[in-house]
Amino acid sequence: MTQKLIFLDIDGTLTPAGSNNPPASAMDAIRKAQANGHKVFLCTGRNPAMLAPVLALGFEGAVAGAGGYVFAGDEVLFDCPMTKEQFETGMRLLKENGVFRTIEAKDATWGDEDLGEFLAQAGEGNSELVRWRKALAEQLNILPMKEYDGRPVYKIVFMCKTKEQLMPARAALEKDFNFVVQDVAAYQCLNGELINRKFDKGRGVKIVADHYGLGLEDTIGFGDSMNDLEMIETVGYSVCMENGSPALKERSDLVCPAVEDDGLAWAFQKLGLI
Repeated sequence: MTQKLIFLDIDGTLTPAGSNNPPASAMDAIRKAQANGHKVFLCTGRNPAMLAPVLALGFEGAVAGAGGYVFAGDEVLFDCPMTKEQFETGMRLLKENGVFRTIEAKDATWGDEDLGEFLAQAGEGNSELVRWRKALAEQLNILPMKEYDGRPVYKIVFMCKTKEQLMPARAALEKDFNFVVQDVAAYQCLNGELINRKFDKGRGVKIVADHYGLGLEDTIGFGDSMNDLEMIETVGYSVCMENGSPALKERSDLVCPAVEDDGLAWAFQKLGLI
């Protein structure tokens, strides 16, 4: 089999969401694929700091920050933070409209500290969401916003109750940023992120393929949510996890079992990577 470049989303694909621990079957399949000459990259919305525990398990590099920072080994292939003006405008307009914010630099992440207050009127289940958010913050080392030190930011993640709260920021920034919004129906709120229109996961895949002198027909992508759409649409062969978005499944070449059901190992075997 010719050499393939394999791109793996982390949360919900390689690991259960918010976890840094892939199933043993997935890591075994990845090791075997690498031994067969294939290269395996992480392709994730996480910044390098948040993906570092997973990267340390042994990958060739990553399309990080949803495509804003791409590297192979020690070589940086693409680096595109927000401008200072874009960042300050987004932060101000989101805060003025009661939007909860998390910001991601290359090597650190900060979050607003008043999530409990923010969710006070969000309906039933908000206590569970507070616990989830607290666990996620601890697992991914999210620092208090008051400790933000001014370093370049690649992405703003937001949480709010209504889409109307996003309208002022959209009016100012949508020409430069894609507002990727996902409903969190169980908690009566919206969750999403501002992604610079200069990059996405798909363009990150192409940057890596060009670096190795390979065509997109030699790329395979694995994802589970609509923030993987550009990757799924770009790679030569696309795989969605059974636990993934129904809309993404429709756009993928293959649906494999869920992450907790040894889905990656199953797909690697089916695709002849191992």
